[in-house]
Amino acid sequence: MKKISGKHSNRRIYNWLAYDIGDRFLKKHTDKYKGQLYDLGCGEAPHKEFFLGYAESYIGVDWTGSYHNTHADISADLNLELPIDSEVADTVISMSVMEHLREPQIMLNEANRILKPGGNIVMQVPWQWWLHEVPYDFFRYTPYGLEYMLEKAGFTDVAVEPQSGFFSMWFLKFNYFSLRLLRGPRLVKAILAVALLPFWSLGQLIAPYLDKLDSNWSAETLGYFVTAKKPLAK
Repeated sequence: MKKISGKHSNRRIYNWLAYDIGDRFLKKHTDKYKGQLYDLGCGEAPHKEFFLGYAESYIGVDWTGSYHNTHADISADLNLELPIDSEVADTVISMSVMEHLREPQIMLNEANRILKPGGNIVMQVPWQWWLHEVPYDFFRYTPYGLEYMLEKAGFTDVAVEPQSGFFSMWFLKFNYFSLRLLRGPRLVKAILAVALLPFWSLGQLIAPYLDKLDSNWSAETLGYFVTAKKPLAK
């Protein structure tokens, strides 16, 4: 499968499975990437070229004071009202962003406001995932919380899809945990990394097959993919 994460991706030998899962989800919903596409929390805009294969334009929105570099076209704090006119977006994207917001409901409300009636929002949020970009890591979301918040913001047709089963979640968490054990001089860390490479690779290769043993992916998944729609004006 062609990788769509882009040149600024954090895809590495220990986490490529997470990015492959994300790529499959993004490709699954290509029918939703239309017109003026706004990426809320775009970061380095790793998916820009992919989205421009379907949408007419791509507008990245992010806080330029964040820990990571940003390629934002519009600088904005997603916890506040956005400096964007109402009903200008055909599509809103937000990938791995909501956990970092102090006021996630405001972002969803604003996403609904800037969307045209009939427009789509496509999102990803983590569930079983380690703390990252601390102290700006505030929340984890269940499917029920996501549905409630999106409907509260005015969205309909909310669909929440688990990213993985237990085993993909577990092996990726093991890989990240073992990565944090690489300490000491550079040579020692390099030797330890080489020793761990077979475990990192094998776990990610077999995890999707083991996931078939899990009959309830939603319970202990990496996270959730979400799609929803702004209803047409009455």
